[in-house]
Amino acid sequence: MTLESDLYAPVKALLEGQGYVVKGEVRGCDVVAVRGDEPPVVVELKRAFSLSLVFQGVDRLALSERVYLAVGKWPKPMKPVRKLCRRLGLGLLVVDTGRAEIVLDPAPYQPRLNKHKKGRLLGEHARRVGDPNLGGSTTRIPLMTAYRQEALRCAGLLATNGPMAPKAMRAAADVPNATKILQSDYYGWFERIERGVYGITPKGRSGLEQFSRKDGTT
Repeated sequence: MTLESDLYAPVKALLEGQGYVVKGEVRGCDVVAVRGDEPPVVVELKRAFSLSLVFQGVDRLALSERVYLAVGKWPKPMKPVRKLCRRLGLGLLVVDTGRAEIVLDPAPYQPRLNKHKKGRLLGEHARRVGDPNLGGSTTRIPLMTAYRQEALRCAGLLATNGPMAPKAMRAAADVPNATKILQSDYYGWFERIERGVYGITPKGRSGLEQFSRKDGTT
């Protein structure tokens, strides 16, 4: 589709096939379809999905609860586009090979809280010591998570005291997950010296040095 107007005929054919009387460019709306006493269907046309198209769709919700966004190519990635349209109560049409296809019908949306994700969010916030990360930092900068802070406390104990057992480490500092952290050794910072006793690796010492200024406990 080279022009927005190229989308009009397929969209009109789709709506007329459902019994609507369709007219283009009605008081600023790209497409308006009417069927009996039902709320009008309003469609805004764009060659590609964009924020300006979303703004138009939201504005048209003041005219009807049945508003569609129609685009000339499949949005990529599709999943977040569908989620956005669903949350806003907008429908979505895609015109492909000269035919309009309904991807999503407009409907009132009531978001459902994900209790598991909410619990993990609050848990991370509660366990993290201080505020060691700068909001908006890029993913290229390692973040200081509560897990990393606890791993650093484990590494600090081993660097200071030498090989220790997890039970002794839990008693010496706030490291309730010492056993799990030492056994999984996610960062490669720890090594098993003997059964139930762990030491710090050179990589662990490097980690201590790297994060000494970011760790909210140091």
